[in-house]
Amino acid sequence: MKFILRLLAFHAKVTTPSSSSISLLLLIISLLSLNCSRSTQTNGQATPPEINVAAAANLTDAFTEMGKEFTARTGTRVTFSFGGSADLERQVENGAPFDVFASADVENVEKLNGKGLLTPATNHVYARGRLVLWIPPGSPLKLNRVEQITRAEVERIAVAKPDLAPYGRATIETLRALNLWPQVESKIIYGQNVVQAKQYAATGNAEVAFIPLALVKAGEGQTIEIDERLHQPIDQAIAVIKDSNKQQAAQRFLDFVLSTEGQALLESYGYNKP
Repeated sequence: MKFILRLLAFHAKVTTPSSSSISLLLLIISLLSLNCSRSTQTNGQATPPEINVAAAANLTDAFTEMGKEFTARTGTRVTFSFGGSADLERQVENGAPFDVFASADVENVEKLNGKGLLTPATNHVYARGRLVLWIPPGSPLKLNRVEQITRAEVERIAVAKPDLAPYGRATIETLRALNLWPQVESKIIYGQNVVQAKQYAATGNAEVAFIPLALVKAGEGQTIEIDERLHQPIDQAIAVIKDSNKQQAAQRFLDFVLSTEGQALLESYGYNKP
């Protein structure tokens, strides 16, 4: 295109108006227009569509892989914002530019649905989470039962804030159900979300952490799975945001999460089927 512009400028300087010069001028303008058109089309093809997904922190590993698989199949890129479910719910409510919301519970999705902020009929439960007590690699602690966190060598217990994170809420319910809360309340240190709770234990700021099984890699420390009867089910819901201007792409991502392949991927990370 630079060549055509230079040719046009040169022609304007050295020629006088005539039928031949006008014809040449029209030809140059036509070539310039065609080149611009092709450039626009090329740019359009080079920029793949993209959606923004607000996802609960427990999904960090699973959805990172989910996003790669989805992009490989559809060409649509996925950008994730991971955090506490309640924090993300408030961001959606305040107009954050998300296309999909995947919560760690049902309540925060229902809250948005009740306010008319979700695309109708897109609200689905996609997984049931599993809570574990995690002891990081290299720890000298040898625990066989959750009740042993009352021992003196367990000085700090990392838990996600129960008012922000459903897994934190399930942890408090578990400790109360086992009548351990009065003995361990003073040991609790709170993270903004389950990822931060895990980091506290991984960095030695806590001896143990209550986190989702989905965040524990194979062979990474010791886990004691929590009996689901000790807390409310950790059912997790997903929906498309009504204000999203990428409804079709957002629905395709939601459908992929709910598909046989998406469900198998979630199960591989320790989630149960809803």
